[in-house]
Amino acid sequence: MSKVFVGIDVSARELAVARQDDQRLRRFVNDRHGHKALIKHLAKKGRIARVCLEATGIYSLDIAVALSKARDIEVMMANPRAVKDFAGAFMRRSKDDQIDAVILAEFAARMPFVPYVPCSPQGLKLRSLSRRIAALTDVMVAEKNRLHAASATELCGTAVDIKVHIRFLKRRIEVLRNRAFDQIRADEELSSKYDCLVSVKGIARASAIQILGELIGLPEDMDKRQWTAHAGLDPRHYTSGSSVQKKARISKRGNVYLRRALYMPAVVAARREPMIKEYYLHLLDAGKRPLQALVAVMRKLLCAIWGMFSSGRAFDGSRFYQAAAVAA
Repeated sequence: MSKVFVGIDVSARELAVARQDDQRLRRFVNDRHGHKALIKHLAKKGRIARVCLEATGIYSLDIAVALSKARDIEVMMANPRAVKDFAGAFMRRSKDDQIDAVILAEFAARMPFVPYVPCSPQGLKLRSLSRRIAALTDVMVAEKNRLHAASATELCGTAVDIKVHIRFLKRRIEVLRNRAFDQIRADEELSSKYDCLVSVKGIARASAIQILGELIGLPEDMDKRQWTAHAGLDPRHYTSGSSVQKKARISKRGNVYLRRALYMPAVVAARREPMIKEYYLHLLDAGKRPLQALVAVMRKLLCAIWGMFSSGRAFDGSRFYQAAAVAA
């Protein structure tokens, strides 16, 4: 079957659609009726429509799921950074919906195609709750900083109001955590993975909800190295010739929510989980700075979570340290 490559630039209200075999830019409303019209436009007998969208936000979620369910349509959710770098090679000086859609169609035609696998409804709800919790936590931290500044003087007069807001935020966060926990316990797969997470001394309910919310939607065929890259915890080397040899750092080109969710568990596990503590001290003895050692613990802990999810077994500290010792 022949293939036609399609790029879709998604906004809140509209879908700008460019096809390689059609010079015209077509527009569809970004709602259920517009999605049906777009599928009818793309689904032609005797060909496969390979569609590329950017994974830029919530507005592209519904259309990606709808297209993935349609017959003779293949969907890819491209990394926005990869699309930006790809577009830079064309030396485009302007930016609008048509240019973006055409670039996405070219991306679908020229770059390796990675099919989009939609997350389960339960996984999407859990991720939505966990990210809302993260957003409210950021607001609460900011309010606590303002309270510290307001408490430094009696002339400010806003400390009482800030305290009221902090109490409200704490209640809302707890409500959302209870809702997320109930949803996890209502699903067998989520509940099993949650139990694996909390078997680690350092991952309690709050951290488990945040970590599980980011991991549950990942494709099942991803290996632990891909998980590490997804989290932005993979090492980034920078060398050029014989004169430029910078120290390796983590790339940070990944899921910032997952990195943040792993940090405090790594801090606590490095103190309370015996074999993780041994590994952490081993890194310090090898000359690593404390933050470098913690990042290494985060990376190895993520790999251990991948192993637990794959096997369905609880955390085994001896396996963690032996694997880390070999890798080191």
